[in-house]
Amino acid sequence: MALSLTAPTPLGYFSSLVQSDDGFPLLEAVASLAQDEYPDLDVQQVPGDLDQLLARLKRRLAADAPPLQRLRILNQFFFGDLGFGGNVNDYYDPDNSFLHVVLRTRRGIPISLAVLWMELAQGLGLPAHGINFPGHFMVKIDLPRGQVVIDPFTGHSLSREELGERLEPYKRRSGLVDDYDVPLGLYLQAATPREILARMLRNLKEIYRQQQDWTRLVAVESRLIVLLPDSWADYRDRGLAYAEQGRAAEAADDLQVYLHHADDALDADSVAIRLAALRNAPH
Repeated sequence: MALSLTAPTPLGYFSSLVQSDDGFPLLEAVASLAQDEYPDLDVQQVPGDLDQLLARLKRRLAADAPPLQRLRILNQFFFGDLGFGGNVNDYYDPDNSFLHVVLRTRRGIPISLAVLWMELAQGLGLPAHGINFPGHFMVKIDLPRGQVVIDPFTGHSLSREELGERLEPYKRRSGLVDDYDVPLGLYLQAATPREILARMLRNLKEIYRQQQDWTRLVAVESRLIVLLPDSWADYRDRGLAYAEQGRAAEAADDLQVYLHHADDALDADSVAIRLAALRNAPH
């Protein structure tokens, strides 16, 4: 009897990558986000390309190079020689989130550039971490003499004063001033791989929501629900996107899940009205 071997769907493959936080394959999982847009993509191309860059980088360093020297040479290689940087001309292009494209164009958004930079840093033995800084993803490295925070959009390291200035508008909008102020260090905590991946998906979600691209929005929401099964708001948002597509049954299922778990939400009444309308619509 012949065995039938079928490739997993993009969502199925993504699900297999993000099941456990132990050994979470961040680079591969982020690279796989592009499969919805580029179904023929070989996801392993991205780690392969990074391995080649890392080999080139290591040839520039003595085996016993101290951490600060390794960091300087990494930044010169990544931002200087290779010319990676922010896509200031088309910041909201979804391709800025797809690593195989960023590797080719050398242009991205802070978080996609950060994922590539961190992979190289860790390959050099540097303790690099992402930071879910409000409004702009950052990276940091803990060196023997202190912490260095870098803006992956430009490659510039930022002082505590500069970081504080960048935080001010967010703090004012959020009411985190005077008695409600919190220390800068709380904004510089290391993000987990799952949090980094969720932020990348939410960036794409916002782009597709603004474009009213319901098909792509459903695909992104489905990944978010796999990644964060208790994120009930994503069931709501996928349900509303299904409704825009005219897929009333799937929309109703998702809105029902949302209401079951978020019955004290501020929008529960309006979502319940939308659900009733979907169920009463002619089929």
